Amino acid sequence: MCRFLVYRGSDEILLSKLILDPTHSILKQSFDSRLRLDTRRGQNNADGFGVGFYTDAKLGACPCLFTSTVPAWNCTNLHRLASKTASRLIFAHDNCHPFTNGSLMWMHNGGLGGWKYIKRRLGEKLHDKWYLFVQGGTDSEWAFALFMDRLERLGVDPSSQPENGFGPAILRKALLQTIEVINELTTSIPESVVQSENVDTRSLLNFAVTDGHSVICTRYVSSKTDEAASLYYSSGTQWETRPTPGDKDYQMERRDKGADIVLVASEPLTFERENWVNVPTNSILTIHRQSVMVHPIEDSFSERDPYHKRSSAFATKKGLTTNEKAAPQVINSPSPTPNPETGATKPVLGPLMSMNGRAPDCSANTNAPLPSRGKTPLSQSQTADTPSDIRTVTSPPAPRPDAPAKLPSQGNIKKKRRSLAQGEWSHPAEYIDSDIPPQPSESPELTPTRAAEYGNPEKAARILGLAL
Repeated sequence: MCRFLVYRGSDEILLSKLILDPTHSILKQSFDSRLRLDTRRGQNNADGFGVGFYTDAKLGACPCLFTSTVPAWNCTNLHRLASKTASRLIFAHDNCHPFTNGSLMWMHNGGLGGWKYIKRRLGEKLHDKWYLFVQGGTDSEWAFALFMDRLERLGVDPSSQPENGFGPAILRKALLQTIEVINELTTSIPESVVQSENVDTRSLLNFAVTDGHSVICTRYVSSKTDEAASLYYSSGTQWETRPTPGDKDYQMERRDKGADIVLVASEPLTFERENWVNVPTNSILTIHRQSVMVHPIEDSFSERDPYHKRSSAFATKKGLTTNEKAAPQVINSPSPTPNPETGATKPVLGPLMSMNGRAPDCSANTNAPLPSRGKTPLSQSQTADTPSDIRTVTSPPAPRPDAPAKLPSQGNIKKKRRSLAQGEWSHPAEYIDSDIPPQPSESPELTPTRAAEYGNPEKAARILGLAL
């Protein structure tokens, strides 16, 4: 039931603002797990605590480390230390992590599959100095030794303390090789041993490593059917309490596009879930300066299908949680199997509702082909055999025998007559070649304009008081 926390910021921050004060801080998670419940040991985690942080450069590149076998929620020294210590890069773990060497710092959440069956062979792959580096028996510390061995094989001295760090590219490459070697060891366990001893070869590898400048984290499981343990990150410009009076909860503020602060956590430190991004299973996260990048880890356990479903049962069994959103479901149409002779199927477009709220009767036209919604050439879409999906030309219906005959057409009019306003006469140009004389508006309130009457000599003379 281990959890870890990473803080990387351009400014220093008090440890207490991360590991003590937030609503769902890593300390509170250790005794009040809201998102992750280890049913094997209950809600409390009494496996100790550890915090590592980098101090002023003039004190050296090595991080300061504080670990205790006393639970975080019962460690008085932790409270004293956290309220008076500030740093720009902090690792915290609710177990006796992190591990350090030179300027490197390392944490792990999860476990190596079939650990007791691969421990000896993992040690055989290490250079003597990294084999002797290990002081305990946990798989996490041995994985750190393997990481430093791979880093050295890439031409870098892990014990050196370069002023600007080793760089994110070399750290990422060494970490991916570490995962690759672990997978080779677990898959090489003889099948007879796996069956007889009931060995679980799946590994949960949520790693976090830093050189004091760049941070590399992974969310990984050596399985194509299972989810990895949860991992989130949040980025912004300021990590502060809410402006509401009396509300001491923290929130991530983003006032520009920069990432002055990046938090990575096994579980969100607040219940503002919209501020936290879920790192996908089998991904590697890189934090360098003000950049946050997430890349997929492509190997035999990766899956590119967006509809591929993974199970949370394995992580839950280990006392962890995935807190993964359900994969989108593909709705299968209840249409019948196509007839091999005709190839026609009954189109099912979903529940259709008529205007009166009743479903229409779709029993007719059961073999009508489903119209194509793609762009089809006109020569193909308007053939004699296939009706057009734009419109269908049909013959006019025969007149009813009891219906009265329609009035004859009023002739062809070259210009369409516009609608007349009340009291307005039609313009002569609007009824050229028409057999229908212009008709005035029948409004009793408005009279026709006199300009129209001047076309008649008799009316014009009468209006002007002249005698013809």
